[in-house]
Amino acid sequence: MTTRKVVAREYGGPEALAVVERDVPDPAAGEVRVSVRAIGVNPYDYKSYGGLFDADESKLPISLGAEAAGVVDAVGAGVEVEVGSEVIVYPAKGGSYADTIVVPEASIIPKPANLSWEQASGLLLTGVTAADLVETVGVKSGDTVLVHAAAGAVGSMIVQLAVARGASVIGTAREANHEYVRELGAVAVEYGPGLADRVRAATSNDVDAAIDTIGTEEAADASVELVADRTRIATTVPGPIAEERGITLVGTSASSTENRRNAQPALVEAAAVGDLHVRIAKVFPLSDAAEAHRQLAEPHEPGKFILLP
Repeated sequence: MTTRKVVAREYGGPEALAVVERDVPDPAAGEVRVSVRAIGVNPYDYKSYGGLFDADESKLPISLGAEAAGVVDAVGAGVEVEVGSEVIVYPAKGGSYADTIVVPEASIIPKPANLSWEQASGLLLTGVTAADLVETVGVKSGDTVLVHAAAGAVGSMIVQLAVARGASVIGTAREANHEYVRELGAVAVEYGPGLADRVRAATSNDVDAAIDTIGTEEAADASVELVADRTRIATTVPGPIAEERGITLVGTSASSTENRRNAQPALVEAAAVGDLHVRIAKVFPLSDAAEAHRQLAEPHEPGKFILLP
């Protein structure tokens, strides 16, 4: 059996992507084979071959994608899930940009029937990242929380999870996205010089915590200026900006791994009952993954980008 798969043949821009044919192995013990219906696209996907993290030629070609949704069509020994089950896949070790993938049973979770394939495929990577950030800074009822890039795929999840905990949220966003941020339940403020003053003007309370997913000096400086307790500031972006200011980096520690694993069932349940919304911005065929990456790297309407095999 073969599958179409998108890989990065070299380091560089989206032109490095190619659709190739690959053999699909039978699932081994503890594994399942999934016929993919939809694939979540994330900024890390294009960053993985952009040279930002690595440029080791021995790692080429690079498989892309960490999340998908589909139907189990074969199982290995010792697997409890049945053939025909609709599932969400995360993390998709070995990549998710394909018609068919083989993953450990531990990487799947049942897909609620009322979630579309697109919503299901775009839920968990952003969802667990947001949940990890919210847990790390200890968001609780009555808090005032600053969320940078609140209209982004992760930022919008952070806003929803913080509001669900009873927090008041102030979210930074481009003016074009302010209505969307307000729909999520936050007060919207514009990026740019004077950010900390605009945040102060948006609330009569002190800012208790700040969460950042963009890694700019503006976001870091505003967070540090507004939040008295540095342990309640967190970011997903590594580097000197966070390090020099004592901002907590999430995503690499054992506690982050535990937070993300523990969050998955609750995220799926919240999405199933309508308490957590996955907004879809654009849908592309799998063969247009390069174009999806080009557009995702530029300003775009809020929501997830999805590939369909």
